[in-house]
Order: sequence, then C-alpha cells, then structure tokens
Amino acid sequence: MANPKIPTPADLKAASRSAMDTAQSAVEAAQAAATSALRVPPATAKIVAELPSLVENLATTIERLNTTVDRTERYLALADPMFATLDRVLPQLEALVATGNDIYTALSNLPGLSALGRRVTGRPAERR
Repeated sequence: MANPKIPTPADLKAASRSAMDTAQSAVEAAQAAATSALRVPPATAKIVAELPSLVENLATTIERLNTTVDRTERYLALADPMFATLDRVLPQLEALVATGNDIYTALSNLPGLSALGRRVTGRPAERR
C-alpha cells in the first residue's frame, strides 16, 4: 500500500508541470514588474526557468532509485534461505574443525609419533 505522505513519480511530474507553468507566469510577471521600476536580474529569471526541468530530473532519479531498492530487496529475499542454511551449518563445521584440532593435538603428544612422521613423509619434524 502506498504511503500517502510519500509522493509518487507521477505526483512529482505533475508538480513539475505546475511549477513550469508557475515559473513561466513568474517570469512574465517579473518582466511586467521590471517595466514599473522592479528589476529582476536575468540570472534569477534563468534559474526560475530551469527549475521545472530540475524537478523532473529529480522525479526520474527517485523512480530509478526506487527500482534499484526493489531489485535489492528481491535479491535479498532470494538469498535469505541460503543465509538460514549457513546459520545452521556453520556451528557444525566449527565443531568438526575443533574436533580435528583436538585429534591433532592428542596425536602429536604421543611419544614416537613425530619420528614416525619424519620417516613416512621424509620431512623434518616441526619444532614447537
């Protein structure tokens, strides 16, 4: 359900068109006022004339951003089962590695096993 407080791109485009009409009216009023002693600088009139296109560009950018956010949400929804599986598997893998480390430590403490290892592999034993 759309939030009534957040404008849609269509609302922004409509506001842009309205702003364009208002800006045009403002420029005409400024020109009329300039003849009667009130002078509007040309740079201000130029900025006011460009405002509708800026608002329209903003509406387009917001629409693209919303599309990107929706796509990201869909990707995360697809990846969610994988994350749940990893959450279940990782503790088991950690326990398996810890067991392997315990076995290695226990075997390395057996007397004569390091000599057997040197003879079988042909490498010198590690010093600790």
